[in-house]
Formats: sequence, structure tokens, C-alpha cells
Amino acid sequence: MILAQTERLLLRSFNRHDIEPFFAYRNDPVVARYQGWDIPFPLERATEFMIAMETATPGVPGEWYQVAFEEKATGTVIGDCAFETRPSGIQAQIGYTLARPYQQQGYGSEGVRGLLEYLFVTLNMHRVSAYCDTRNEPSWRLLHKLGFRLEGHYVDNYRDQGAWASEYQYAMLQREWEARQAKI
Repeated sequence: MILAQTERLLLRSFNRHDIEPFFAYRNDPVVARYQGWDIPFPLERATEFMIAMETATPGVPGEWYQVAFEEKATGTVIGDCAFETRPSGIQAQIGYTLARPYQQQGYGSEGVRGLLEYLFVTLNMHRVSAYCDTRNEPSWRLLHKLGFRLEGHYVDNYRDQGAWASEYQYAMLQREWEARQAKI
């Protein structure tokens, strides 16, 4: 299922053909650095994930849904984004990952912009939030670029590789998204 399209990307459901690229970038220590999974990321876990995503339904309150970033020109999966629909059904939290060869080429902001369009237009979300490690400058710059508002700075709020780490919380309302789109 295609959820959104951008100039260079299809945002679509994962399938079993995506195991190899997914497994590869999930095991890249640079990509995994500020993510919530440990490496090595086992092939069995990647396979189980793909099977689960084939039957998952986007927008189910209380559940995460993962979306593949497929480069239109090559048909290659270059990363993904995910969203958790909050129990209210009208708010979501997002996350995103991009394979290292595709970083710093605008794919991240393009893909997240496509996800926001899906969340605000198709699913009619009221609010979308995102968290990122304060040390992950490319991630928080992407959120700023897309118009997210910094709402919180959580100091030493989680453990990362045995040490305390801090996070920023960002959010955007549907009306802020719409106002921004009207200017483009």
C-alpha cells in the first residue's frame, strides 16, 4: 500500500522483499547510534518485523506503523519512518531512519514531509510530535526545517549505552501544517 509520494520517494508498506536493505541499515552503527534498537540487529528479527508489517494496519490507536522510504528512480528502500497513533486517535508520534548513503541529500526531510501530509491530510491528525537525542543535530535540524516547534528539553531522561542522555521534544499542529503548506 502506498501511503504518500514525494518527488523522489514512495512511502509505502514494507514487504518481505525489503528485508535485505532494512537489515543492512539497521546494522550500521552510524545509523543505529541514536535509535532505539541494539546492534547487531538479527536477521530473524528483521524477518519477523517484515511479516508483522505485511499484515499491520496504519492508524490503529496505541500501535506503531512502519513505512518504507523507496527511492522512485531505483526501487531501493533507503530508510523508513514510523508513527504511533496515540490512544486518542487524533495524535501521533513519529520517528525516522535513513541509510547512510542517502543521508544529507534531502531524503529525510522529503520523506518526513510526505509522512506529515499522510498524517494531517489522510488520517486527519490534530497533532504530531517527535523526540530526538540532543546530540543528533541532523535530526533536530530536520524538525526545525519542517516547521516543528521545540516544546521540551528533557535532561538526562534516558540511558544510552550505559550513560545518561537528553532529548528534545518537538510538535506540530494540523493548523500549523496547513498554514505552512499555504505559503509553499
